[in-house]
Amino acid sequence: MPTGAIAGSSIGKSLDSADQLKMQHTMHESLERGPSGQRSEWRNPDSGHYGSYTPQPAYQTQNGQTCREFQQTVSIGGKEESAYGTACRQPDGSWQIQS
Repeated sequence: MPTGAIAGSSIGKSLDSADQLKMQHTMHESLERGPSGQRSEWRNPDSGHYGSYTPQPAYQTQNGQTCREFQQTVSIGGKEESAYGTACRQPDGSWQIQS
């Protein structure tokens, strides 16, 4: 499962599995419970990598699926990258990034 819009980028490929777990957990919590416009941050003290998600208002698609747009940031070694994306809640409760 993609951990965010940045996951496939060059900076995203530098994330280790612990970074990815922290990022995925923060994405899920931010999209599921985060107020629109409120930044949720993650940090891995072992790697020094960190990032955030800022969700926008939820909306329903024509087929009744709940989706939210979001902004994501990731910082690795002082280099920060930002991306925008849309994620939709799946029947199992997970959030999937839309391509």
